[in-house]
Amino acid sequence: MTPKIIRRFLMYTAAKITPETDCRVSSKEVYLKLHELYSEHYSNLEEITIMQPITQYLPIFLDMGDELLSSGAEIFRVEDTLNRMGMACGATRMNVFVITSSIVITMECPDGNARTQTKRIRKSAGNDFTKLDKLNDLSRNFCSQPCEPQELRKSLETISRMRPTPFEQLAGSILAAFSFAIFFGGDFRDGLFAAVAAVLIRIFHKYIRPVCMNEVTFQFAASFLTGCFICAGCRLFPFLHMDKIMIGDIMLLIPGLMTTNAIRDVLIGDTISGAMRFIEAILLAAILALGFIGAICLFRRF
Repeated sequence: MTPKIIRRFLMYTAAKITPETDCRVSSKEVYLKLHELYSEHYSNLEEITIMQPITQYLPIFLDMGDELLSSGAEIFRVEDTLNRMGMACGATRMNVFVITSSIVITMECPDGNARTQTKRIRKSAGNDFTKLDKLNDLSRNFCSQPCEPQELRKSLETISRMRPTPFEQLAGSILAAFSFAIFFGGDFRDGLFAAVAAVLIRIFHKYIRPVCMNEVTFQFAASFLTGCFICAGCRLFPFLHMDKIMIGDIMLLIPGLMTTNAIRDVLIGDTISGAMRFIEAILLAAILALGFIGAICLFRRF
């Protein structure tokens, strides 16, 4: 018998024992009161045991949605994943609303109450398909076999810490710039110079991006400085083709996947998110062009 039940039973018996009742409490009354207290106690205990983990899952789901968005997932994928995970952990109903800058989740619990939390998304969307694949595996495993909130949080944090190594990022940038420069009509020397400019872009990502206030600022700075480097190289080495080299390096900065996801969001009905992504993609593309045009105009005057 728990201390809480004993305390409440003693309070009941103390209230019953008065001079008028001749200090007697029947055994039937004792049995009925104990049964009532036991039923109430363990009913509340079961409710707490069921409800507490559901409440703890909610902030984890918000972080899960944040990681999915920052890895390049579509809006529909994020909403569908969080809906399925919520139902798997015991929620009777899930209402998930996601746009590129915010996530709102409302979970309806078995007792009829609802819990709502919102998270503001400030990170710009990236393209990390390895992390996206790991997050998808985590959500599928959770839906097939739900785990405790602490275990889910630990698995999510492990995936969140995954980052491509600097060597992998550098190698990918060099290969992409070299290949696109040749693909669009450049020769081997143009590809090599585009690869050198790609190294410069990776340096900008590492040292300039953290001090820029947003992606638009970085896009202009990176495109302008890269354009100046290419123009200067073509002045020093007249056999290089400036346009082919610029095309190869533009492909490292152009928001192609963002545009694709924006069109897909619009087609499947997520008009708000699709419009926001499309406007952002057009703005980044315009700033990218402005940076390279500025570099070309600057070197034409000298």
